[in-house]
Amino acid sequence: MLFQLENLCLPALALSNPLGYQFANTTKGTFMSDIKRIESGARMSQAVVHNGVAYLAGQVGAEGASVTEQTKDVLASVDRLLGEVGSDKTRLLTAQIWVADIADFAEMNAVWDDWVAAGHAPARWTGEAKLATPGFKVEVIVTAAV
Repeated sequence: MLFQLENLCLPALALSNPLGYQFANTTKGTFMSDIKRIESGARMSQAVVHNGVAYLAGQVGAEGASVTEQTKDVLASVDRLLGEVGSDKTRLLTAQIWVADIADFAEMNAVWDDWVAAGHAPARWTGEAKLATPGFKVEVIVTAAV
């Protein structure tokens, strides 16, 4: 019986093979899964896909806009980036939401609740934090299956 190992590193096979299996090594200098970067710059990428999971950078809305408008802008950015990686909001795994003032939690949630796909809510957590600039009120970070 011959097993083909593509892009795997299994050092234990070199130590022991009690069943006498034959292995063909077809590694071509690549990793098990390619990494795809979307809107990549010197400091960060807006999205990275690896092993069937999309990791989005924190998305923020228009600085100085209301919590409602920023949340709508953020979720539109999430939709756009998920589309670029071949996913959508029905495939969300996690969502991390930061609000500059926890008093804005209900306002942000009203927009979130209208946006999130029924029956597809991700694992989610929300916290209060100082964001990059005082004009940012909401930041959303998500992961999604691709």
